[in-house]
Amino acid sequence: MNLLEKIGLGPKKKEAIPLLGDIKKKEQDTKSIKTNPYIRSLIFISFLVAIVLSLPRETFKQVTSYEEGQPWRENDLTAPFTFSKFKTEAEIESEKESIRNNSLPIYHIRQDVDLAISTTLDSLLNEIRPVVESYATWQTSKLVNPVIAANDSVQFRREFALASAVPISDNSWQVLLDSYSTVTLNNQSESRFVANLIVNRLGTIVNTLLNDGIIDQDKEQLSSTSITVRDLRASTERTLNIENVRDVQEASEYTQQRISRFFSEESEAELALELYSLAIQPNFNFNQQATDNRIDEQINNISDAKGAITEGQVIIRRGDLITAELVNTLQSLEEARSQNASDLERWLRFSGVVITIIVISIMFFFYVYLYRKNIFNDNGKFLMVYLLLAFVSIGISLIVKIDGVNAYIMPLAIAPIILTIIFDSRVGIVSTYCLGMIAAIIIGNNFEFMVATIAGCSLGVYSVRDIKNRSQFFFTTPGVVFVTYVIVIAGFGLAKYVSWGEFGFSVLMAAVSSLFIFFTYPIILLLEKLFKVTTDFTLLELGDANRPLLKELMTKAPGTFHHSLQVSNLSEAAASAIGANSLLCRVGAMYHDIGKMEKPEYFVENQSGNNEHEKLKPQMSALVIKAHVTEGVKLAEDHKLPNAIIDFIKTHHGTSVIKYFYEKAKEDRELKSEIMKEDFMYEGPLPFSKETGILLLADGIEAASRAMKDPTYNKLKNLVGKLVDERVAEGQLSHCPLTFRDLQIIKESFLTILAGTYHSRIEYPEDDSGQKAKELSNTSTSQHVEST
Repeated sequence: MNLLEKIGLGPKKKEAIPLLGDIKKKEQDTKSIKTNPYIRSLIFISFLVAIVLSLPRETFKQVTSYEEGQPWRENDLTAPFTFSKFKTEAEIESEKESIRNNSLPIYHIRQDVDLAISTTLDSLLNEIRPVVESYATWQTSKLVNPVIAANDSVQFRREFALASAVPISDNSWQVLLDSYSTVTLNNQSESRFVANLIVNRLGTIVNTLLNDGIIDQDKEQLSSTSITVRDLRASTERTLNIENVRDVQEASEYTQQRISRFFSEESEAELALELYSLAIQPNFNFNQQATDNRIDEQINNISDAKGAITEGQVIIRRGDLITAELVNTLQSLEEARSQNASDLERWLRFSGVVITIIVISIMFFFYVYLYRKNIFNDNGKFLMVYLLLAFVSIGISLIVKIDGVNAYIMPLAIAPIILTIIFDSRVGIVSTYCLGMIAAIIIGNNFEFMVATIAGCSLGVYSVRDIKNRSQFFFTTPGVVFVTYVIVIAGFGLAKYVSWGEFGFSVLMAAVSSLFIFFTYPIILLLEKLFKVTTDFTLLELGDANRPLLKELMTKAPGTFHHSLQVSNLSEAAASAIGANSLLCRVGAMYHDIGKMEKPEYFVENQSGNNEHEKLKPQMSALVIKAHVTEGVKLAEDHKLPNAIIDFIKTHHGTSVIKYFYEKAKEDRELKSEIMKEDFMYEGPLPFSKETGILLLADGIEAASRAMKDPTYNKLKNLVGKLVDERVAEGQLSHCPLTFRDLQIIKESFLTILAGTYHSRIEYPEDDSGQKAKELSNTSTSQHVEST
């Protein structure tokens, strides 16, 4: 085993190593898709087409706005042509309700009911007959031959058991048995006298009932005094008064009266009534489908018009109060104009709306192009932005098409809030203005809606510009948006003197819209997964020291963990001072050295006496030190950390030289001829953002300050200035958008934090040359420690 394998840097077994050319080709393809301008153009054009296709085209509204209860502020309005006055929704609904209440229920005649009843009665007689006959035989045998009577008794019980399914009472059975027995003993020829007589009488009664009609509903449930009866066989329909038909209860009462006349014995009457109840069926069956079809047909035939306004007739004069009837007349005029408008008028009106929306969309497009290059040059982010704008714009178009729904219900604030959380508040504010104008145009040039939307969304954006916790998002933001909507709606309501009902309805819709903001959080999570963006929500979660990766770092490399915390404090303060993303800086700093967990003993902050580098040559030590960057990237990818955090791991040393081991290697005469500076340089890349540049500076300064003996204010000030200037001179910050002004603020911020950290040992400025020499000596030592 060679030395590389011994320290864990040898080649990995059974791992396929991709060709460099394949890797570069894949990266180039990905970059091409990500930055291709044609894809970006296609996204923008698709956005415009989607909005245009969703625009409502069926309306041709008046430009003049008016409100019920307000005076007419325009000139006298006369009818430009003859048109019909349309009924109001309330009037049409009243007619529909009247049709529903007064429409006669439809019943279909069952042609087979008489046959079904007769069949049922015959079936009952067939089941009763064997029981009665076996009983009669048994009774006769008892008189003639007792021995035979025992067998006949068994036969009777068997037949009775088989007929037990006939649901008649024991008294009725006794009537049947006694009557048969009596008749048989008197040598009468009719052996089933009572049963046959009952069935014959019931047949007469049932025929009378069926001829009059038995309905299958309780009359008390019917709201009408008549019904419609259809005979599908004869293709006829007739209307009957409800008094001329019977329901099931009335039919039973009629049968009971008739039976009581035929049978003097109460027991026989009860038997007849039981057999009737088992056989009777209604022959007029209610048909819900036919009734509903009749109602629907009548409703569809309701006329929308209720009169006409002739050409030249004065509709309303200037100063007249706008009543509900006048509102209906004006709406009828608008509808008539819409129906009578030529295709040219329709297309001109629609084209004007489309052109205005295109102009507004281009405004936002150029804002992104000029001031947000990071969005414009990334097709993924560009697509995400326009997907959100399209979602809101198409949503408002769909809501406008729904009658009775107020436009305030559309949660327009979702898109600006999400854009603010993912990018920044300026993108959110500009999108607010664009969406507010587009929505106002879609719903009919509604100035009030535009002002309310822009005000509510703008303050919503302001409330989420710096998310610190979820409660701020779930309670503060919806509350801010809702209160703003209420204030603006109330302001316009007072100016126009709207009714309390209209004001309350608008406020209710605004409340629903504000509640929809709760769905922003899951939408953000979805966008993070789809477009691989990192928001403050994710950063807040990753910044928890109880995360598994950070707990593992604290356990395996406690010195590195403490170093990372100190670096995060420095980075966060500096980023906040220059207006960079302080949360991103803090979280990136906490994870930047996780690669040291693989071999913590090789880094000075984790050593407790023994130095593993004493066993290695300088080149090998440099290789071990450099490996913590690649190992950190691998760990981050394995734990699915976002790319924004991985960038901090890759860039926190840039391409700087590991000076301590480089100088040590140059002191070795045997190795001096073989030394290449590139072997002691980190592989980069260089920091490319303000946040990654700040971390590079904070990492080196924190390590150097820890190695300083007896730090004083001047020592720390010289250290910070020297290290920052060195990094600038080396070109480590050449790809960062940090200005010299930013660097000066960063120095001051670092010095403030370090002075607070080492305050118990601070000695304030001394000018003697000996003190300066000592500071330079300590600074040199800190460089070595920082390199390792």
